[in-house]
Amino acid sequence: MTAAPLTEEDVTPAKVGIFSKEYRASTIGFASVMFLEGFAALALVTTLPVAVGRLDGLTVYALALGGFVTMSLFGSVLAGEIADKRGPRLLLVLGLGLFLAGLLLAGTATTVWQLIAGRCVQGFASSVVVVGLNVTIAQSYPSKLRPKALSLMSTCWIVPSMIGPAIAGTVTELLSWRWVFFGLAILVSAASLIPLGFLRRLSPVTAEERSTPPGLVRAAAIVAVAAGLLHFGASGLDLVHVLFALAGVIALVISVPRLLPEGTLRAVRGIPAAILLRGLASGIYFALESYIPLMLINQRQISVTAAGISFTGATLLWAGAAWLQGHPWSEVPRHKLVLLGSAVIAGSSLIAILGVLAVVPPMTASVALIVAGFGMGLVLPSLTVLAFDHCPPEDQGRYSAAMQVSQGLGSVVMIGAAGALFNVGTAVGYSGGLVYGVVFAFVALIALPACLLALRTRI
Repeated sequence: MTAAPLTEEDVTPAKVGIFSKEYRASTIGFASVMFLEGFAALALVTTLPVAVGRLDGLTVYALALGGFVTMSLFGSVLAGEIADKRGPRLLLVLGLGLFLAGLLLAGTATTVWQLIAGRCVQGFASSVVVVGLNVTIAQSYPSKLRPKALSLMSTCWIVPSMIGPAIAGTVTELLSWRWVFFGLAILVSAASLIPLGFLRRLSPVTAEERSTPPGLVRAAAIVAVAAGLLHFGASGLDLVHVLFALAGVIALVISVPRLLPEGTLRAVRGIPAAILLRGLASGIYFALESYIPLMLINQRQISVTAAGISFTGATLLWAGAAWLQGHPWSEVPRHKLVLLGSAVIAGSSLIAILGVLAVVPPMTASVALIVAGFGMGLVLPSLTVLAFDHCPPEDQGRYSAAMQVSQGLGSVVMIGAAGALFNVGTAVGYSGGLVYGVVFAFVALIALPACLLALRTRI
């Protein structure tokens, strides 16, 4: 009788963890990079508005925000191609170098357009680093340890969420907004030495011919531009803005299908449905994150500090849920974790609707965002694990890029649609509470069907 072949779990000792001797250097390197990514993203929450104002660029503030996301879409696709052909080493070196360049470009900006250019470079570099880290995790850890490694990546955002905005605000007030960018550049330079050291130990990728879909990078560039047009168009209601938004929608409809695996937009069971759900979940969450603090401050008259509690709380619970899903004692099948997280996110959108009512305590809306963060911590790492466990190694870069593209597109489209509804509601004279209620109702209408989509992620 022939013995069954050994699986990866059979040869991985039960007590081996991500901080065991053979994985310690890799884990510390990944964590240091993600910590700085999180610090850069969250610290700029308090810095970017000041920088744009000092450069007399408040009219293009939306582009300073949207440029980061739109360039990350293009960077994700290009990074996926490089990862599958050359491996993750080149990606991480390129990404960290460009991220440093983007910080310096923004920090030395003399015009708002130079600042926007710096943010665009940072967005491109950030997506390259994330794809590189995902592929490196898939290649460096056995499948049994990947959930823990991915949960650690989310956990690395906890400290930045708590101290990042406060530190950046203090540096801006005592020195200058420029020193936030310069300080991050110094930290990135120092921390980059850690991952670059262990990258030399990764096995080189064997060059081979692969059937890459033609025009993929060109389609990604079109989608990035289209996302920027849509983001800009949603910021106004005049004819020029409407035409920009229409051009963006048309370009997205034509180009997006070429960037995602076949069957994604039809929610085919398995990896395609997982990739689509990643985009929907991200769009729902970031739409709530954009409008709940705005509603609390402008409509419910809550202080900026109190409104910030929802942002910090959401990040903490996101990291906490990511930690929970990555531990072996929670032997819940991945697709069930995805379904649970999707239901939590849908419930949070309903809570947000209640938060606009005058008879309901205003911090109810903060609870909605915090609950949504917990759902995201369950959904996103679980979708990544599902995809990597069921795709061949040579396609890990492509699927990682597809997940990043879906996440970015979902965020851009949902925030743009919510912004358009907000602007239309304000223009026709809706009261403040009703306008926010319409926005959150729209988010809920997308969130509830997403729960059904979660059922199709079972592989």
